[in-house]
Amino acid sequence: MQPLIDNARTFGQRPEEFAKLAEGQSPQVLFITCSDSRIVPALITGARPGELFELRTAGNIVPPYASEHPTSEAATIEYAVEVLGVRDIVVCGHSHCGAVGALVRGDDLTAVPAVRDWLTHATPCPTGTAEDPTVADGVQNHVLAQVLRLRSYPFIDKKLAQDELTLHAWYYEVHTGSVLTHDASSDTFRAL
Repeated sequence: MQPLIDNARTFGQRPEEFAKLAEGQSPQVLFITCSDSRIVPALITGARPGELFELRTAGNIVPPYASEHPTSEAATIEYAVEVLGVRDIVVCGHSHCGAVGALVRGDDLTAVPAVRDWLTHATPCPTGTAEDPTVADGVQNHVLAQVLRLRSYPFIDKKLAQDELTLHAWYYEVHTGSVLTHDASSDTFRAL
């Protein structure tokens, strides 16, 4: 913890670098990814403060849209699209994902009921090779399901129809640092 505290103490000693951020934000991308500590969107993309609007959830799950019972995730997505006017949404899954791995393997999650209940939003349940520690197939299938889920949000469907928004499915390899993107024409993930 001490190295983090030391950095935080010196971080604000360059106010000229941050003054412009007080004027507001205008990110062009909403980046939805897992809350896993090994995934650092700004590091992966090279984004500077103000360039990415981030949503991090266990397993990068996009919950179903329900206007009568909104979730914080839906509110974040709505704000990014309707208020900030992002033009792109990236759903980025990653190798070695504990959440997707638990679903693929059918792990007993009774000891972590909040996690178990949250993962019920990962429908359809991702499929893949349970013996694969990277859970690559499962995560990639899961990312595509989350992109499809985004399409069910009415304001996203509207922006897609007006050609004002683009959805992207990414897969990040923790063990190599490589980023793959889904190619719709071949229905495969390939290098960016």
